Amino acid sequence: MAMSERRRLTADALWEADDAVRALDEGLRAHGIALPSLGVDPLSCAMVDPRPLIELGRCNLATARQLVELLGRCPK
Repeated sequence: MAMSERRRLTADALWEADDAVRALDEGLRAHGIALPSLGVDPLSCAMVDPRPLIELGRCNLATARQLVELLGRCPK
């Protein structure tokens, strides 16, 4: 694979990961939930063939309970 093609694929993967983080953040905030550490895990992007992971991070007990309540309202 040519270097320019690899760079494009890397940029696409990072853009998609950033977009997923924004969408998740907006969706959670719409329900009054904020995850302050939400973001793209930089180590997962450091490989030659990056496979970005979303870091949900840490949250306090009240936020964890809000997430549990929200998930409990969702259909399975």
